Amino acid sequence: MTKPMVLVAAAALIDPDGRVLICQRPEGKQLAGLWEFPGGKVEPGETPEACLIRELDEELGIRVTKSCLASFVFASHEYESFHLLMPLYLIRRWEGRVTAREHKAIAWVKPVKLADYEMPPADAPLVAWLRDFV
Repeated sequence: MTKPMVLVAAAALIDPDGRVLICQRPEGKQLAGLWEFPGGKVEPGETPEACLIRELDEELGIRVTKSCLASFVFASHEYESFHLLMPLYLIRRWEGRVTAREHKAIAWVKPVKLADYEMPPADAPLVAWLRDFV
């Protein structure tokens, strides 16, 4: 049986101290309590870059321009009812103050410490890439 493909764009915001932003999923959502990279589902007709610009404004209250999005790596993960394809972009420049608007909590974490936070299965392989290259 073929599963639907879900395209989700994610961001690794990196602060001047080399820490990466992760967000805790709120209660009532699938995978609640787990930590994830900010981002969201790409809407029909939307590019992953446009999705991230929209989602980061909605979720964190920051403004990002397309020129500040550096494509980095992607995750491909099969969940029970769908297959997830998730490009991860590195972002080092944005406008505004990062604020948790939709998440239970946010944390700035050194890449070597990301494995200490429980994440959805699709996010786990991205942690190794960030640890080794950021």
